[in-house]
Amino acid sequence: MRITDAKVIVCSPGRNFVTLKIVTEDGIHGLGDATLNGRELSVASYLTDHVIPLLIGRDARRIEDTWQYLYKGAYWRRGPVTMSAISAVDTALWDIRGKALQTPVYQLLGGASRESVMIYGHANGDTIDDTVAAVGEYLRLGYRAVRAQCGVPGVAHAYGVGRGRLFYEPAEPGQPLETAWSTERYLNIVPPLFERLRHEFGPDVHLLHDAHHRLTPIEGARLGKALEPYHLFWLEDPVPAELQEGFRLIRQHTTTPLAVGEVFDTIFDCHTLIEEQLIDYIRTTVVHAGGISHLRKIASLAELHHVRTGSHGATDLSPVCMAAALHFDLSVHNFGIQEYMRHTAETDRVFPHQYALDQGQMHPGDAPGLGVDIDEALAATYPYSRAYLPVNRKEDGTIHSW
Repeated sequence: MRITDAKVIVCSPGRNFVTLKIVTEDGIHGLGDATLNGRELSVASYLTDHVIPLLIGRDARRIEDTWQYLYKGAYWRRGPVTMSAISAVDTALWDIRGKALQTPVYQLLGGASRESVMIYGHANGDTIDDTVAAVGEYLRLGYRAVRAQCGVPGVAHAYGVGRGRLFYEPAEPGQPLETAWSTERYLNIVPPLFERLRHEFGPDVHLLHDAHHRLTPIEGARLGKALEPYHLFWLEDPVPAELQEGFRLIRQHTTTPLAVGEVFDTIFDCHTLIEEQLIDYIRTTVVHAGGISHLRKIASLAELHHVRTGSHGATDLSPVCMAAALHFDLSVHNFGIQEYMRHTAETDRVFPHQYALDQGQMHPGDAPGLGVDIDEALAATYPYSRAYLPVNRKEDGTIHSW
């Protein structure tokens, strides 16, 4: 089953996506997501100029060998551009293998470990009252888990306050939006938000919160301790995790569960966090952490150390990646939860898919392969449009993590 053709499709049906399509001599094609928010064309070039020429003539069935060939063969390893490209190839090859064997990908991964996948939605608002109302809306839709964010008084464009009811898209056209940030004001508003949410909705709903890498370890510890009475499902990304050891200080001071990993590229970015049990959920994702093959290795290491998965699932993951994530989620034993942000109607039309949502649970479907495709003619009507994530500055003007 030799690879005879491959191409990159860049489109923007509501936001930018990069999709790799690989075709075999049997006429079977597979898709992989290669989207890197704000740097999409870098991955498209990496694939077109450097990776696709290496794929032609290779056996599409040799998924692990191809992964190692692209990772070790390049010499310059890791990094978001390289790993997004490898992820796309890996995912597309799993898609091809499932189609060739006429079975959904999760059956190739050991079969289902559960009947469906619990997801969480994003509830946000400019005020605590707005966020409470948004959480209530998700619960009425049948969700069991909701991430709650609210505006910070005196801080315009606070992270997590989206522009849509059921989605949040932070990338914007033009030059990056520069936003101001005050950690002090943020730390004052979050505990009252969750006190109110527990008062309104009781103890059973799973509540999550994302600090988005904006705190120091001791600030993260303070927030985690302040949130303990409200029993969060997790506190996400309290600090930038380049220094994995930074989580030790947080862990010493709070029992609030910790989650991190959406910006990680490989197992090497999180092995200390996992092996020292400094986190409770690892949030690496198919599109940025080496595809299904590498995500399975991260999950296996995590399982040994009582860490569960909670893969990133924002709108900068195309339906191709969401489908792949759901196959992974359904199969892996130590699954925890899956982030899910609804795509626009335009995106769903460009990427018809079999996965389905019902009462806060999702299933990838039983179509062969990933169960997702791309309408190339329709995709061509949505040309790429440059967009950037915001840039954050402290109130004194210092660049800060966004």
